[in-house]
Amino acid sequence: MEHSPAFLCLTCYFKGADFIKACHALGNTVYLITSKKLENEPWPWDCIQDVYYMEEDEEGDWDLDDLVRGLAYLLRTIRIDRILALDDFDVERVAMLREEFRYPGMGQSTARFFRDKLAMRMEAKRGGIPVPAFSSLFSNEFVNHFAGTTVPPWVVKPRSEASAAGIRKVHDKNELWSVINELGDKRHRYLVEQFLPGDVYHVDALSYQGENLFTKASRYLNTPFEVAHGGGIFRTQTLEDKSDDAAQLAKINQELLDTFGMRHSASHSEYIKAHDDGKFYFLETSSRVGGAHIAEMVEAASGINLWREWAALESAMVRGQTYQLPPVENWHAGSIMSLSKFETPDDSTFTDQEIWWRLKKKNHIGFILKSDRHGRISELLDQYAVRIRDQFHASLPAPDRPTG
Repeated sequence: MEHSPAFLCLTCYFKGADFIKACHALGNTVYLITSKKLENEPWPWDCIQDVYYMEEDEEGDWDLDDLVRGLAYLLRTIRIDRILALDDFDVERVAMLREEFRYPGMGQSTARFFRDKLAMRMEAKRGGIPVPAFSSLFSNEFVNHFAGTTVPPWVVKPRSEASAAGIRKVHDKNELWSVINELGDKRHRYLVEQFLPGDVYHVDALSYQGENLFTKASRYLNTPFEVAHGGGIFRTQTLEDKSDDAAQLAKINQELLDTFGMRHSASHSEYIKAHDDGKFYFLETSSRVGGAHIAEMVEAASGINLWREWAALESAMVRGQTYQLPPVENWHAGSIMSLSKFETPDDSTFTDQEIWWRLKKKNHIGFILKSDRHGRISELLDQYAVRIRDQFHASLPAPDRPTG
């Protein structure tokens, strides 16, 4: 009897439904491990062979020993061909499982470059990729040297959180030490980095056999840090593909992923174009599809659904086949998302034909826009930001950990 390749997907957030659907549609068997609190989410149940739940502790973590023992028990009776992480927080868990049970794919050392902000900065610097000045917090001497040789402000960042969660901005040495002392025995889990004024960009890519087959560069109009810490409205817009910025970002992104050892995966990487010198500096990367509905914006602009193509890529690899990217379209797209003071906001007054997708989520409002004109997207994003701010917008304190 012919074996249907089986994928075990891990995620501690409700995401990756398109990956699961595509993986199943390609003739693969899909198993899911997720948090118990997510059991009532609308997963594509008809595409999932079986689901297994993990309880979370007070900090939202899974017991890794329980995870290993549970998978060891499952493997007695079911066959798994690949293990995949659908969210940032699962990358290290999956890398550990691959090492323990000898599965192909990114191991723990490489996974560090896509989860640990200190490791990724050190490796990028080693590979000759520009990064803002930074330091670990291991040694008082290191911290004092950093504070004495770089110009503030600085940001203290968790090494292994996603998005802008847990970041603290400080303006002098005394404030820096105050924050470090507050961290106590957890200070080794953080780093300090020089805050560079500039525009922040993101590059969403698909890598196959070490090459970026697909790359889409975009610019945040409001950075994740500004949104998380200033209660802003999230906006991002794709770059014109033939622009100098897009070409530079495609080049540096390939160099980065080469340096980090990326072979096959989706990735989401962020860079800042410093106002002082106009150079791009690496900020962070991850071996997964970008969050905040960036995948939908990329699809509007290119016709490429990153979740589905990632599934197709992985399916081809496990079957020993060659993966081929579908034809890429050339549109302009933008995204705008905000918390709403209304539980179910009425967005019916937004009627422009450029609206490609609407966010349907409690206490949120948002749109993906698509046009054949870059300027039209910019114009609508500015207009919508004013309308959303005046009629719908709400804000909450920045979370210590992202909510999805």
